[in-house]
Amino acid sequence: MEHFMTEIPLNIMPGFRIGHAEDSSGMTGCTVILADTDMAAAVDVRGGGPASRETELLSPVASCDRIHAVLLGGGSAFGLRAAEGVMHFLEERGRGFDTGFARVPLVCASCLYDLEIGDAHARPDADMGYRACLNAEDNRAECGCLGAGTGCTVGKLNGTATMMKSGLGCHAVRIGDVMVGAIVAVNALGDVFDIDSGKQIAGMLSSDRTCFADSEKALIRTCAERADNLFTGNTTIGCIITNAAFDKTHLKKIAAMAHNGLARTIRPVHTSADGDTIYALSTGCVRANQDAVGTLAARVMGKAVNAAVLAASGSPDCPAARDLEF
Repeated sequence: MEHFMTEIPLNIMPGFRIGHAEDSSGMTGCTVILADTDMAAAVDVRGGGPASRETELLSPVASCDRIHAVLLGGGSAFGLRAAEGVMHFLEERGRGFDTGFARVPLVCASCLYDLEIGDAHARPDADMGYRACLNAEDNRAECGCLGAGTGCTVGKLNGTATMMKSGLGCHAVRIGDVMVGAIVAVNALGDVFDIDSGKQIAGMLSSDRTCFADSEKALIRTCAERADNLFTGNTTIGCIITNAAFDKTHLKKIAAMAHNGLARTIRPVHTSADGDTIYALSTGCVRANQDAVGTLAARVMGKAVNAAVLAASGSPDCPAARDLEF
């Protein structure tokens, strides 16, 4: 497949800028995707416990056609406050929907639960959201424990004692004039697998931490149990970014297809204890086949999930993939 597809840096995608801010000691942060002007956007939510803001703007039947920013953050629902800082940043620069009396920046946001690691009282706020926007001037498309990925973990079916560290991942490709990329904060209940080989690369550890456990099998074994006892501190959130020209109705389908990338790399996924959410964003004018872009979206999302766990830095209490010796 790769012979006609070129990997590119996500930050060369025209019309977008990406910024991050984090509290490294508190282990939380946020990532903002800003449009240079505005962007068409859609969202597809598959998890049962999302924390989100203004996503109804993206409904195909809502009157809003374009938005100005998407924020991904930690802090669970508390972290949605960071979007206020993004709005303030945009308002200062005269950006927003013109109501005739004021320009109102349209900022959608989704947050993940990272309160179980670091300081549970450290959460993204308006100042952090504003700082992420300032940092977007650098337009950093990096992977690891930064921005929304600062406090991410995976493999939490048996709780925090056997989970692993994860982070923020990105991946982008170009075919001809068409560019498709993904950025994702991987904070999953389940285990993570290489999208090409199917090999497990992160996830729940055995009780003695000498090998991987199997979250999917462990969950299936509970089939006859009625108790709802899953660890609920999860959610994988991300964005597909493209220069292809699509409106929000078509982007909705692309966002939905991008979830196939999560299904190919995270097991189990889309559970009631996850809030898995993917946005699809476009500022471009390049003509492209919707289904081809959706298929690419799934692939780059899966690659970005892999990058998130492989680039993460761990600790003695919460190792990362790079720390494993088995």
